[in-house]
Amino acid sequence: MKKLLVVLSLVLGISAAAVAQPRAIGVRGSYGAEISYQHSLGSNFLEADLGWWDGGFAVAGVYDFILASPQWTAGTWNVYAGPGASIAAGGGVSVGVGAQIGLEYTFGSIPLQLSLDLRPNILTINSGLHFLGGFWPALGIRYAF
Repeated sequence: MKKLLVVLSLVLGISAAAVAQPRAIGVRGSYGAEISYQHSLGSNFLEADLGWWDGGFAVAGVYDFILASPQWTAGTWNVYAGPGASIAAGGGVSVGVGAQIGLEYTFGSIPLQLSLDLRPNILTINSGLHFLGGFWPALGIRYAF
């Protein structure tokens, strides 16, 4: 439990330390619910999520590469994908690796961001490997600032 709190503190501390970059905070929902924070790192971004699922909670971090940013409307579209890692607690502590692929739209006139993504993970649970996520698309709603 101590290790989980240290990792959570590091993820949130690093994200909060670089305040000069564009960022977004909100919720992401699918199989469970997550508090989601995005931080722009040049042309890519880091996403950190704290979520509740299956009677426990999880912390996930993903480094997303922006693959395309078509400018069809007044807002900004991004197609992104990247690797990630997670730690979950609930019936035991699990560590996982995974990836995320998605599409997001940030409105031009209001500070609102909508995203739709998939994030499959492979977790170690009770000394075994289990596949989690990816089959349920997640909808994210964030305040962009």
